Amino acid sequence: MAKTFTIDGKVVPFEEGETIIQAARKAGVYIPHLCYHPEFKPHGSCKLCTVKVNGWQTASCTMRAGENMVVESNTDELNSERRTLTQMLFVEGNHFCPACERSGECKLQATAYDLGMMTPHFDHFFPNRAVDASHPDWMLDFNRCILCSLCVRASRDVDSKNVFALTERGIKTKLIVNSKSGKLGDTNFSVTDKAAQVCPVGVHIRKRRGFAVPIGERRYDKAPISDLSHEAAVEVK
Repeated sequence: MAKTFTIDGKVVPFEEGETIIQAARKAGVYIPHLCYHPEFKPHGSCKLCTVKVNGWQTASCTMRAGENMVVESNTDELNSERRTLTQMLFVEGNHFCPACERSGECKLQATAYDLGMMTPHFDHFFPNRAVDASHPDWMLDFNRCILCSLCVRASRDVDSKNVFALTERGIKTKLIVNSKSGKLGDTNFSVTDKAAQVCPVGVHIRKRRGFAVPIGERRYDKAPISDLSHEAAVEVK
């Protein structure tokens, strides 16, 4: 007989070694997240997937499921904290949705909608980060990076190229390109790489494809991010 735990009162079966978010997704239960990806080891950086387990907060992407756990996720308290984290991500970078190519495809934007975020609340940092257009087919807008490390992990663990890395620490942490010049054009990056497909925001942009899908007809325009059918749809943008 399968082992189970409950999340918001729903009984969820799990296999030994699965994390809470893995088991929840299989059971059709959405837990907000940005840095989690089912193909990579958990990173635990965004903290949006934080849940309460038997009254204690923990990241659901790193916490292994246990029998008879009582997990809370969709509560006013946790969603308020997630909303605050999302607001912080918006103001730390330059996320101006109406002017962004990824509007309607951006997980940060879609998460904000799903959490009912109506205003950034905090003062914007307005960082001045470089835009790298050195690659013939790809552009990087570092102003939008949320430090999820998904492209870093994809390039290292799937593409075996190590094109990207996070450097420095704390508030100075930033995404860089691993080349002598620091430019993407001086790497072996390809538009077919896994690293090109996983960015949840608008850092990675394919050239000459701008607004190929009209706004209003994009993934999160049609259904909220909490509709887990989105998770299976991955394509090079």
